Amino acid sequence: MQSRHSDNTRHSDNILGASEKTVWKGSDSLQRMRAIVGNLDPCAVRISGEITETVAGHARVAGLSSWLTLGDTVHVGHATNNTLAEVIRLDAGGVTIKSYAQTLDVGLGAPVWRGGRLTLAPHADWVGRVIDALGKPIDDKGPLLQGPRRMDINAEAPPSTQRARINRPLQTGVRAIDLFTPICAGQRIGLFSGSGVGKSTLLGMMAKGGQFDIVVAALVGERGREVREFLEETVSGPNWITVVSTADESPMMRRLAPKTATCIAEYFRDQGLSVLLVVDSVTRFAHASREIALAGGEPAVARGFAPSVFADLPRLLERAGPGLDGSGTITAIFTVLVDGDDHNDPIADTIRGTLDGHIVLDRAIAGQGRYPAIDVLASLSRLAQLCWTEEQRVLIRRLRAMTARFEDTRDLRALGGYTPGQDGELDQAVHIVQRIYTVLGQTPSDPVSTDPFRELAEALRGRN
Repeated sequence: MQSRHSDNTRHSDNILGASEKTVWKGSDSLQRMRAIVGNLDPCAVRISGEITETVAGHARVAGLSSWLTLGDTVHVGHATNNTLAEVIRLDAGGVTIKSYAQTLDVGLGAPVWRGGRLTLAPHADWVGRVIDALGKPIDDKGPLLQGPRRMDINAEAPPSTQRARINRPLQTGVRAIDLFTPICAGQRIGLFSGSGVGKSTLLGMMAKGGQFDIVVAALVGERGREVREFLEETVSGPNWITVVSTADESPMMRRLAPKTATCIAEYFRDQGLSVLLVVDSVTRFAHASREIALAGGEPAVARGFAPSVFADLPRLLERAGPGLDGSGTITAIFTVLVDGDDHNDPIADTIRGTLDGHIVLDRAIAGQGRYPAIDVLASLSRLAQLCWTEEQRVLIRRLRAMTARFEDTRDLRALGGYTPGQDGELDQAVHIVQRIYTVLGQTPSDPVSTDPFRELAEALRGRN
C-alpha cells in the first residue's frame, strides 16, 4: 500500500474492519488507519514514499514521515532491485536515510518502501563462518541456517538489577595480563594502543588461552588485505564466528558490524555458554557513528564528534558482560586505537570510563623489543581483587612500586647519576625489574601460561 491519501481512503475499510467502517470517517479514519498500520508487519502492508533529494552519502524521502521512527530500515528502488537504507533523521518535511551500500545510485522520484527493524536469527551452524555486518555469509561456504528466534540487532543491555554477579576468574594464558591485570568471566576490558604495536597478536594469544566455548570477533573498518591474515593467523580454533566490515564499506556497515557480533554473542550467552566477544576496533565504530550523525545534521561538539556518538558507545559496551541469572557470560575485549598516542582523547576517555578495566600497549616498550608491549603501570583491572589471593595482591602491589621506581629513574641512570649502594629500594628495583620484564616476555609460539605466579617465582629464583 502506498502512502497516498486516495489509497488510504480506498483501503481503510478493509484495514479497520467492517465493524468500524461506519464509525471512523474522513481524517479520523486516516489517523486510525495510521495507528493500526504502523504496528503491522511491514511485509504485510507496503507503504512507500519517494526520493526528493540526493547528496553524497544520504538522501531525503517524502511521504513516509508519519510511518517511520529513527533506526527503521527502508528499501530504495523497486521490489526486484532495491537497496537497504536506514532512517537517520525525521522531521515534518521528510526523512533522511543513509544506505548500507557505499553509494545510493537512484534518481529523484525513486520509490522508497517502509521496512522494519534489523533482526538476526543466529544458529549454532554459524560457528566457524565468516559473515558481513548484515549477517550474510562471505566465506563461500553456502547459506547460513536460520535459528528459531529473531533477535534485535539494537537490543538493550540486560536489566542492571537482574544481571548475574561476576565471580569467576579467567586465565588468558598471557603472563603480563594474568599477573598484573587479571580478568574474570563476563568482564569488559579495553585494549588501548596506537597502530602497529602488536594488538592483533595479543588478541590471538588471549583468545587461545581463555578456553571459551565460542569466540565472536568483529573486524570494524579493517584493511581488506588484513582480513585473510586475521582469519589464518589470529583465529585459533573452529569455535570462532567472524563478522567483517572492511574500511571501504559504508559507515552504516562499519557501525553495524559490532552490533551484529554482539547480537550473535548474546544468542550464545542465552544458551548458557561462555562467550568471548572481540571488537577490533571500537574507535572505528565511533568514527562511523560520527559520519552518520553529521549526515543527519547533528553538531560536532568534541573534536568533531557529535553528541549521539557518546550515547552510542555505552549502549554498545553495556550489552556485553554477564547475562541474567542462570545464563552464560560475554567476556569482551574492545580494542581502542588511540589517535596520535593520545590516551585522553574524548573517545578513549569515554570508553575507559565505561569498561571494567584497560590494558595499555606502549609504543616505547615495543621499541625496546618487549612483547607483548603492555605497560603494566598504566593498565588496570577493576575486578582484579576477585582473582588474587591476599598474598598475591600484596606481591603485585610491591612489584608495581618497584617498577614505578625503576621507570622514574630511567633517565637518571642513563646519565650516570645512579650509584649502587646509596638507595636500597632503587638497588632492589634495578636488580628485580629487568628480570620481571624478561619473565613477562611472551610470543604466540610460546606455551600458554598456566600458573603465572609459580612461573614468575621459579624464573626469579633461577636467575639469582
